[in-house]
Amino acid sequence: MKAVIQRVKSSSVTVENEIIGAIDQGFLVLIGIHKDDTKEQMEWICNKISKLRIFEDEDGKMNLSVQDVGGGILLVSQFTLYANSDKGTRPSFIEAAQPEKAEPMYEDMIEWFKANTDLDIQTGKFGAMMNVKLENDGPVTIILEK
Repeated sequence: MKAVIQRVKSSSVTVENEIIGAIDQGFLVLIGIHKDDTKEQMEWICNKISKLRIFEDEDGKMNLSVQDVGGGILLVSQFTLYANSDKGTRPSFIEAAQPEKAEPMYEDMIEWFKANTDLDIQTGKFGAMMNVKLENDGPVTIILEK
């Protein structure tokens, strides 16, 4: 499982000219699900995201989590995080989980955040063509892989 976490001042996802998810301060999380990922890996990465201390405290040090600042999470599935372009110029996505596995795991992630945090959890739409807007805060971008 691979997550690209961007600290944002705001972010939104639009599908077919309609905003379907939006947050103010928080994390835009692009999540790639590998074909061999497990529930344990999913829970580990969700826990890590919810506790990741990359917001500044009163001394300007990255010491606060998204929960500490009352932020939100915009969770967007992105299979292209598992692109392999070692050979040629057209990426291969054979390491990414097929939709039959990836979609339920993505839905489980959403439920994990809702059950284990008080955060505002917004989402993209699995498998849809999405336009994602964000206003980076920093910018701060962290990549997690489990």
